[in-house]
Amino acid sequence: MVARIIDGKAIAAELRSKVARDVHHLATVHGLTPGLAFVLVDADPANEIYVRAKSKATVAAGVRSFEHRLATTASESELLALVATLNTDPSIHGILVQLPLPARIDVRNVIAAIDPAKDVDGFHPLNAGRLATGLQGLAPCTPLGCIRLVRTVHASLAGMEAVVVGRSNIVGKPLVQLLLAENATVTVAHSGTRNLADVCRRADLLFAAAGQAELIRGSFIRPGATVIDVGINRVATAGKTRLVGDVAYAEALPIAGAITPVPGGVGPMTIACLLVNTVRAACAAAAIKPPEL
Repeated sequence: MVARIIDGKAIAAELRSKVARDVHHLATVHGLTPGLAFVLVDADPANEIYVRAKSKATVAAGVRSFEHRLATTASESELLALVATLNTDPSIHGILVQLPLPARIDVRNVIAAIDPAKDVDGFHPLNAGRLATGLQGLAPCTPLGCIRLVRTVHASLAGMEAVVVGRSNIVGKPLVQLLLAENATVTVAHSGTRNLADVCRRADLLFAAAGQAELIRGSFIRPGATVIDVGINRVATAGKTRLVGDVAYAEALPIAGAITPVPGGVGPMTIACLLVNTVRAACAAAAIKPPEL
């Protein structure tokens, strides 16, 4: 048996097309065009690539894209002042501050400064609290993408045993809350978990989000399990750099029932879900019922 490959690129492309149709509808029927602001503080090449990809997808979906680039030497107060300006701009419905930020800037202060209604990354403490208590709010994009991907394999997650390897505020913790909302039974594992392989083998649904290259070996996977690999790690082999996930893909392929590749799995879904959050934020600001995305 060889695992079904969950094609994140194709699934994300379909979702982006639906967003584009709904954005066109909002513009023509309601006169509403969602706007998304990107804030980049330094000239890190990786951040440049991420922002460029997100901005390109934003424009392609008909969403207005606003890019704000601050000098590498910009202070925390300068960044907070820009965020405050974007908070009050009615043409902007979503604010994304590209992470990581320079060490001199406290990311917690920046996240807390973003208007929760425009927090399309879903990182604000108020949105995290809403997610944890089952209230309406904006959830982080990568966990949302993970749920969408796994739902292409399983129509319902109710009663399924899910293991999340990773406990970050960006992926692990919010993913747990989304899985609980789907009525899955959830175990959280991490770097301090004893007998990690045994814990992972219990999973019908295994989510690898630890940020460690190929941490999850083939022997960790229950035969037939669905594996969602959130990791993206650069490793050097024979003088060449390649991208690998948190799962040893070649080992997992003949064991898992379905698996996401790296790249081409979770990554494209993160950007697509960013657009979904932006549309929802725009509709909430205009008191319009959001489309079924």
